[in-house]
Amino acid sequence: MSEYVETSRTSEAGDQGGAPAGGVLTLADVLALPVLAAGRPEVLTGVTRLDRPVRWVHITELTDPASFLKGGELVLTTGMPLPQDTVGVRRYVDELADIGAAALVIELVRRYHRPPDSLIQACRTRGLPLVTLAEDVNFLEVTQVVHTLILGNQADAMRRTQRVHEAFTALTLRGSGPEEVVRAAAEMSGRTVVLENLVHQALICEPSGSTVDEALTGWEQRSRATPPGDHTEVSGPESWLVAPVEYQGERWGRVVMLPPPPGTPASAAAAFVPEDVTVLERTAMALTIARLIHATPWERTAHRSALRDLAEQRHHSPEDARARLTALGLPTEGSVFLAVLADVRAEDDDSGPETRLARELRTTGVPALVGTLAPGRLGVLLALRPSQPWRPVVERLSRIALDLCPEAVVSVGPEVTHLFDAARSFRAAARVAEAALPGRPLPEGRTFHELSDIGLRQLLYALREDTRIQDYAERQLGRLIDHDTRHGTDLLSTLRHYLDAAGNKTTTARLGALSRETVYQRLRTIERLLDRDLESGEQRTELHVALTALDVLRLG
Repeated sequence: MSEYVETSRTSEAGDQGGAPAGGVLTLADVLALPVLAAGRPEVLTGVTRLDRPVRWVHITELTDPASFLKGGELVLTTGMPLPQDTVGVRRYVDELADIGAAALVIELVRRYHRPPDSLIQACRTRGLPLVTLAEDVNFLEVTQVVHTLILGNQADAMRRTQRVHEAFTALTLRGSGPEEVVRAAAEMSGRTVVLENLVHQALICEPSGSTVDEALTGWEQRSRATPPGDHTEVSGPESWLVAPVEYQGERWGRVVMLPPPPGTPASAAAAFVPEDVTVLERTAMALTIARLIHATPWERTAHRSALRDLAEQRHHSPEDARARLTALGLPTEGSVFLAVLADVRAEDDDSGPETRLARELRTTGVPALVGTLAPGRLGVLLALRPSQPWRPVVERLSRIALDLCPEAVVSVGPEVTHLFDAARSFRAAARVAEAALPGRPLPEGRTFHELSDIGLRQLLYALREDTRIQDYAERQLGRLIDHDTRHGTDLLSTLRHYLDAAGNKTTTARLGALSRETVYQRLRTIERLLDRDLESGEQRTELHVALTALDVLRLG
């Protein structure tokens, strides 16, 4: 798509100088051309309207030139046909203004050396730009240059439009989803493009020339102030370009192209051009096809994307994160946030875990985002009131997950007060999930795991794939295990009982159903094989860690 963007905004301007690189030729562009600049043009009226498009040039010496115009013409005259009376001058200007002429250019060489006051006043009254030329200008040359540029721009616009159609056709043929479609629209137009649903939630935002924060702050209120339309049009107090997304009369939302933010350089702040309309219309069409092809609702796709970006801190700033999630309907001010992960091996359909958890949260009235973060792993971000207890909510979610998949592991991170810190809560929840021992009962009959559950055994289980843990267990216990294997003994169990008994030999004998003499003998053998002093608390701790690591490695 970047290749398209590079070429779509480029046009061969020729050698005329002052011509725009594609797009609509304006009055300011024409006056800057060398062929007109040589006449020392001076704008007497309509200085604020130099952005008017010039669609053609018309040379006339008639008293009623408007009858030959269609609107948008630059009218060139020597002033010879101008009426001498004030009423006639007003009629002449009114006809040009009514037809929508771009401007009146009068040469001050033959009939006039200064324009009549009545002409200046009439043009000022009707808002018609009046331009005088102090030097002789070849009108035919002006016509030739301007028409060449106009026709060239039209041809260039047709080529760009063709590339737009080809790009969206390619997107549709490869089954692109809504995010890719909106991203392509932003790249092609150089504008910020937003997809929203029927309740004015911004589901996808691709900023261009602005930040997500600038684009989405106060989105719902701003969007509601922009009335819906049945076709692509500029609408609302902010002059958004909007297009409905619908199929067979059923409307699903709309796609919005935003004008540049305030302070944008004039070269990039031009009004929407026909190419923008084409891009937005094709975007709406591609989104309709994507919705029909992909069964996943837009809201679910939006929640997944927002959660992934938040968990991985891919937002450009905390303000961007807050604006994006607020536009999705999540309260981001005065809330406490909590990350929940559910590792569930179940089909994701209408009765799957993602749908069930989202539906359950809607019934509880707890604002939240639910989405798949990775295969088999669901993420939930809860936005709770500061005084609202989170455990009952997480317990309900956990029981639903276990109902769908008895082997499900639900883990929770700590509460955070700032949205951007939710990534820390997600990371902690992930560490809890990694440390969850299979089949090990949770304290107090809970069905979810939290940070307080991570002890030595859980920590070593989470690190079980680290070769340093494996090497440590082997160095500490390998010779003892080899001895048991070769001689059929069970010294490892005796060591386990001894460590569990905190070095109490009587308790060790009872746990192993052995006599005290046998325990003494076995402990001496263990000390010799391992070259350890079992009376040392530090060395007993090292062996206890190694034995726990061995247990979780065998479990893993």
